[in-house]
Amino acid sequence: MHDSVSEIFEIAAARYLSAVDADPSRSNQHEIGGLPKVGFQKVLGTPPKSDKYLIEAHMAYIPEDEDGAPEIVRDTVSWYDARWRNPDRSPEYRLYYRDNSVSNRMQEGDLMIIARTHDGELFILFTPPDSSAARQLKHLFGLSSLEEKFGKAAFPEKSLSLPLKYLLEELGVQAIHPEDAENDLQLLLDRFPAGFPRTFEFSAFARDRHPADPNNDPDNSLLEWMEHEEALFRAYERHVVSERLNEGFGEGGENVDEFISFSLSVQNRRKSRVGHAFENHLSAIFDHKKLRYEKGGRKRVTENKSKPDFLFPGFDEYHNPNFPIDRLFLLGAKTTCKDRWRQVLAEGQRLNRKYLATLEPGISVTQTSEMASQGLELVVPKPLHDSYNAGQRAALWSLASFIDAVALSQQ
Repeated sequence: MHDSVSEIFEIAAARYLSAVDADPSRSNQHEIGGLPKVGFQKVLGTPPKSDKYLIEAHMAYIPEDEDGAPEIVRDTVSWYDARWRNPDRSPEYRLYYRDNSVSNRMQEGDLMIIARTHDGELFILFTPPDSSAARQLKHLFGLSSLEEKFGKAAFPEKSLSLPLKYLLEELGVQAIHPEDAENDLQLLLDRFPAGFPRTFEFSAFARDRHPADPNNDPDNSLLEWMEHEEALFRAYERHVVSERLNEGFGEGGENVDEFISFSLSVQNRRKSRVGHAFENHLSAIFDHKKLRYEKGGRKRVTENKSKPDFLFPGFDEYHNPNFPIDRLFLLGAKTTCKDRWRQVLAEGQRLNRKYLATLEPGISVTQTSEMASQGLELVVPKPLHDSYNAGQRAALWSLASFIDAVALSQQ
């Protein structure tokens, strides 16, 4: 299990792109200079005069659009001495990259992060400066006071939270390891021999295998249960997928369409399961705290047949015009917000204030300001609060404080 970012990366640095960096009309070159000053020459090496090192690199552009997926390419970059023709001058080592779908999206002011893992993988990341991804990556690597010159990552030794592991995995960095739950794999196979169980059963198994303290520490309990379930799921998934790969696809074992269909089913299961796990563990915590609540369903709806994730104390109270509004709490649950947070706004027209529980760290100021203007308040596990700025933190609820408010309303 990776407990900190320094266990994954050996070096990282960042800066904001200048106009010359981003605008092809101002420069023919796609070069990154200044890397030796932040330690990259030690890890990339010293190429011979008139020669260069070719390095495989993962490049990614993470758009500001909250629904936009990262643009990711794997390309070859060149590490060389730009002054090799001038032997009387000291070397100037630069990293050259070619035109590709990532570099074509770069704009002046974008945040650029270059990082190398302990396994020798090179990552070059770009994102708009005020995006949620920029805040998350700066928090992840411990980057501050950046300009157009490189600032070296501080690598905070704090625990690497599951949401940040998801971010790294989306960019192609292996941050979640099935080996963390290998000791429980046989128990999983014995308990669920017929294949993946229903999500609430899997979540209950994860809680049984990792006891926590939801009564006294609901925030950390939620994160620990999510982390352990993810490790269990990856271990079980690897076993199931390995068996399926060994069987082959189609009569000859090489049916491409059947393989693609199977691959898509694996990816879809990963995405849908996380959201269900989040709701399952929240339900378990609310049950431990003896809160009265109901989840939306076929007969449990608000206006326009909306089905809120959680309604406290329930739907009968919501539809009772005499029940006090200040004792009603509508809570959505989304592991990451993206643009989907707006769905919560329409789920309870009677309420001017609604809540959204999320695991997403460092959401941009622009987005949290829009949420506040729409009467939506964030419920974020306490250990993730330091990924937000001071102004944002003042408006955040921890899971414990939200539970206390609901419990008080139900006395």
